[in-house]
Amino acid sequence: QVQLVESGGCFVQPGESLTLSCAASGSIFIIYDMGWYRQVPGKQREFVATVTSGGATNYADSVKGRFTISRDNAKNTIYLQLTGLKSDDTDVYHCKAAAQHSWYAPSSDYWGKGTHVTVSS
Repeated sequence: QVQLVESGGCFVQPGESLTLSCAASGSIFIIYDMGWYRQVPGKQREFVATVTSGGATNYADSVKGRFTISRDNAKNTIYLQLTGLKSDDTDVYHCKAAAQHSWYAPSSDYWGKGTHVTVSS
């Protein structure tokens, strides 16, 4: 199976920046799209950004122009650079990957446990 581990979340003040990372490991045959979502308990999970294996990106309107997603296929890792952070960006950021763990297995969605980002003055 595929495991995803996020890192980089921390406490920052409004306007500051930080970068999140998500590394995939385990039994990996191929990884397709990877992306970031955010959610706090009691709220609906929100799409943030995705990146294809070819590097094509897509962003939620709420983060467009402030967040940048990137991918290192050699490391099976994606990054999310967050700039101009606002208090509304406070959330648990989860990584998602569409992947096959074996050549014969269908593609499945895998999720990480999340990393906390808190934006407050």
